[in-house]
Amino acid sequence: MTRHRAASPRLLGLGSALLDQLAHVPESFLETVPGRKGGTELVDFPTISGLLARLPQPPVRAPGGSAANTVVGAARLGLPAGMLAKIGADADGRFYRSSLEDAGVATSPFKTDPRIPTGRCLSLITPDSQRTMRTYLGAAAHLSPDEITSADFAEYSHLHLEGYQLFNRELMTRILKTAKAAGCRISLDLSAPEVVMASRDILADLLHDYVAAVFANEDEASVFADGRGEDAGLEALAAVCPLAVVKLGVRGSVIRCQGATVKVPAHVVKASDTTGAGDLWAAGFLYGWLNGADLATAGDFGARAAAAVVQVTGAVIPEAEWARLRRECTVASGA
Repeated sequence: MTRHRAASPRLLGLGSALLDQLAHVPESFLETVPGRKGGTELVDFPTISGLLARLPQPPVRAPGGSAANTVVGAARLGLPAGMLAKIGADADGRFYRSSLEDAGVATSPFKTDPRIPTGRCLSLITPDSQRTMRTYLGAAAHLSPDEITSADFAEYSHLHLEGYQLFNRELMTRILKTAKAAGCRISLDLSAPEVVMASRDILADLLHDYVAAVFANEDEASVFADGRGEDAGLEALAAVCPLAVVKLGVRGSVIRCQGATVKVPAHVVKASDTTGAGDLWAAGFLYGWLNGADLATAGDFGARAAAAVVQVTGAVIPEAEWARLRRECTVASGA
């Protein structure tokens, strides 16, 4: 079986609510920031607040987080979608919620923590277009297992998870069990090689028992296969999950489903920023797959969405581009 159709597919994303803050800075500013240029580091609230206060100009704000990027993309394409995430009871949290709602994403599953600020991801962009990222997880790191209930999934046919939730094993187990019991089909984006490495002892079992579709890039797939490369990674993922995808950037993607392999070429464009490329690929793929498109078509929808996002700074695609993508990504009646 290479396609899935729900009578009325509805997608729920679950992941970290991080307010992206994009700031163009000179090299001289970056020299005052501890840590490696181009790296990503977790920081505390005073540190990120101090960096924001010193910026030469206010940053551009946008809702971020892997799962949020995916559900926003799917909603923009026309798939009914919602988001479960935890925010603070602050201005950043209100902005995050309203931004998702403006994109057509339901936020009724949101959780709010009045004690902890909303998470932030500050991207310091130097003139060479390189990004140095500092992330404060904030309220996103405090979603607890007892906050997850069957009611969160009642209105949805599919749950899309970001792999970062695997760092909290108790929470991840509660999410998977509750979503499956509620009748949700589940997809998981592995998110980072570090996620795969840290969860190698449980990941195969979780994929086998709960996950219908797994998304990985070439590095994540290779780590899952003990460093034996992307091809071995695809084989290993497909051995424990009904549908496995390895995203290869400009080389396209490879999809394996029940023994059949589909290779999907990329839509190669001049990229200015690859932020969100994998998330938007998943958005296009899920939009097509959940609406009954075959794997090649769903993969092409993913490639088109990924090509659109790499041409902008950040993960927010302009509305004119969404209008074009909606025209190009159509699922034939009866597909």
